[in-house]
Amino acid sequence: MMYDRILVRYGEISTKGRNRNKFIDRLRKNIKRALSNYPNIAIKAERDRMFILLNGEDSDGIGEKLKEIFGIQSFSPAVKVEKDLDKMKDAALELFRKIHKPGQTFKITAKRSDKTFELDTNGINSEFGGHILRNIDDLKVDVRNPDINLQIEIRKEAAYISAETIKGAGGLPAASAGKGMLMLSGGIDSPVAGYLSMKRGLEVEGVHFFSPPFTSERAKQKVIDLSEKLAEVNGHFALHIVPFTEIQQAIHKQIPENYTMTTTRRIMLRITDAIREKQGGLAIITGESLGQVASQTLESMYAINEVTTTPIIRPLITMDKLQIMDIAHDIDTHDISIRPYEDCCTVFVPSSPKTKPKLDKVQNFESFFDFEELIQKAVEGTERMVLKPASERKDDSMDDLF
Repeated sequence: MMYDRILVRYGEISTKGRNRNKFIDRLRKNIKRALSNYPNIAIKAERDRMFILLNGEDSDGIGEKLKEIFGIQSFSPAVKVEKDLDKMKDAALELFRKIHKPGQTFKITAKRSDKTFELDTNGINSEFGGHILRNIDDLKVDVRNPDINLQIEIRKEAAYISAETIKGAGGLPAASAGKGMLMLSGGIDSPVAGYLSMKRGLEVEGVHFFSPPFTSERAKQKVIDLSEKLAEVNGHFALHIVPFTEIQQAIHKQIPENYTMTTTRRIMLRITDAIREKQGGLAIITGESLGQVASQTLESMYAINEVTTTPIIRPLITMDKLQIMDIAHDIDTHDISIRPYEDCCTVFVPSSPKTKPKLDKVQNFESFFDFEELIQKAVEGTERMVLKPASERKDDSMDDLF
């Protein structure tokens, strides 16, 4: 038996109130984009679940795509059957035979939202369990940890039968909760921070600080490659590349060496905030992990944050490096991040950066030089790129060959 639909469960979206439909509509659009290579599907969104009508398309291929979409708690390939007991038994047995292997155990899980159906849940469990046992050899029941959980749901319009519950990515639909600007360095941490922010429904745009000739085109390309990975979530990713050479040279000329990192981060934050305002963003996202490096001590963050009142989101703040690296491997950004091409912060890092900078001192050092003109020049000279997912770029390059 071919599955004819996939039942999608919302998870966290189900806790929403009056604005639930906004989240459901965003999830539907995200699913439609992700499944654009399956032209025959149709998506039917309801208040408590969503159905993807397959119309002959491959359920396995679609399932692999659905696993990566934020906002889906779980999903199940299913068949829709008329609420006739004999037809339901035939469909259940045919589906069971398709997936059963000798020696496996099973149970029936019934759900009856249509209370007019002739059997209650216990009756459904008994009737269908007995039918399966009579027709399948070498089979036992295990209600606690079965190999196959045959799920039968009776709704007003029909019965739905499935045998798999596949875990989704969870979270909220991407681009359902406002826009944030991600300070994207090219290291391991910031792409993970961007990914986790997307999982909470944010639309994320990247801001990268580029300091040629001190940083190379290969370092810039590394950030572009990371952005293409992040574009897999939403279908696109906007990257803002800020010319930062002149500002860094001024910092190292005017600011005492052990405070250069603090001032650099303060000015980066000011520039990111200006770009955020131009792009209609509501927050700044960073890959900071508390105490990991000198600029990420609590004292440093206090001194750096002073330049803005914009909310700063730090998804990694309590994670250790191994946890962050595990996520980077999972989302396939780790190997790009460790390419040996340094960003501007790495190139200009002082030998003994201040780990507990004083706000009044850094303000005093900066007062002797007016950075405002250079900041405005950098903002105006920022290059904006809109990047497609890496997978789509590869497909495009293949198309060009023919």
